[in-house]
Amino acid sequence: MDHKKGHQIRSVEAGSIAQEMGIEAGDSLLAINGEEVEDIFDYQYLIQDEYIEVLIRKPSQEEWLLEIDKEYEEDLGLVFENGLMDDYRSCCNKCIFCFIDQMPPGMRETLYFKDDDSRLSFLQGNYVTLTNLSDRDVERIIRYHLSPINISFQTTNPQLRCRMLNNRFAGEALKKTDRFFEAGIEMNGQIVLCKGINDGEELEKSLRDLSRYLPYLRSVSVVPVGLSRYREGLYPLQPFTKEDANKVLEQIHRWQKELFDRYGLHFVHASDEWYILAGQELPDEDNYDGYLQLENGVGMLRLLMEEFRDSLRQLEENGAMARWQGKKREVSAVTGRISAPYIRRMADRLEEKFPGLTVHLYPIRNDFFGEQITVTGLLTGQDIIAQLKGKELGEELLLPVNVLRSGENVLLDDVTTQDISKALQVPVNIVKSSGYDFTETILGRF
Repeated sequence: MDHKKGHQIRSVEAGSIAQEMGIEAGDSLLAINGEEVEDIFDYQYLIQDEYIEVLIRKPSQEEWLLEIDKEYEEDLGLVFENGLMDDYRSCCNKCIFCFIDQMPPGMRETLYFKDDDSRLSFLQGNYVTLTNLSDRDVERIIRYHLSPINISFQTTNPQLRCRMLNNRFAGEALKKTDRFFEAGIEMNGQIVLCKGINDGEELEKSLRDLSRYLPYLRSVSVVPVGLSRYREGLYPLQPFTKEDANKVLEQIHRWQKELFDRYGLHFVHASDEWYILAGQELPDEDNYDGYLQLENGVGMLRLLMEEFRDSLRQLEENGAMARWQGKKREVSAVTGRISAPYIRRMADRLEEKFPGLTVHLYPIRNDFFGEQITVTGLLTGQDIIAQLKGKELGEELLLPVNVLRSGENVLLDDVTTQDISKALQVPVNIVKSSGYDFTETILGRF
């Protein structure tokens, strides 16, 4: 990046310090406290103090040195053209389980970009392998005490990790975890489990090794590898069976008990898929240690159900059932097959509490990626349209927000909600991600 050019500001938040100081969209940030700002690491660290000096260049090339008094860690309210304030770093691994390698051709270009950027770990919760993290990056994370950093471990066996990531430096990269631990940097971990490769005794070794990083390594999720139908020429991975899932859960539960007795944390968590595949009930809310791994599908269904129960309690307390008397409403809802039994249970409860309500729930088979992909977030518009043609859809069709590109109305295959509405001749509404939103959207305004 040309540092003389600075970092262009895309927008300024209303009511922010930046707005009060006259900073505007189109201005460029040159330096803070006399130091050049390389990227988001530097920016977030340098703005923390109660007094800072910010050098701004206006589009006219005039430079302003602004002296700012503020609260400690108070944000300035600047939004930059690039969220990282630097180029995105692509992944240098060739992981045997990489889902992007299993994508069909012809999709939008951004879906094929493999990121492995530690800065996205802090900004967006992405998991990184540490192979792209330079010694200088490690030093800056420690100096700025940035946390938590989310790490894709896969295994603590250095030789196996090199083979799984197809990167001869992948085993050596694990040593960076020691530096974070010694510096007291909080971490979360992930293990993508591949049958016959890093499960069984290898998983046992990994959990034993990773537990030594407690309490700074706060949690480790174990998720099954996702296998699409586009695996020609890729490493021959096999899906887990019900028997496999029960063995994995038995192993994880044993570790949870041992570590909870010692640390008061369950530490290692199985994603929801394992319980559904094994035919076991989901753990109670207390088992999730505050839902540290929701983005990995750990506890998402339990949280959804707890929020749903609370929403029903609130409706009962505010007399909603009485106000509903005599009303009728018929809607349809889409879900992935993995969560369908739980969503159906919630819909049945609403129908019971609100006579006259009808909810048609349609679990969508993932023909696009293959039937082994059962999560809602990977559903496509074309599968939804094809499988809902001629079905009872009621007054409106409800789509979960996680099928959409963030902040937009476009699904993975570039089909829009308007395309779905037009094809199925029904209004489309979006259900946000909580149990409260589910209840509110199903019932509509009344």
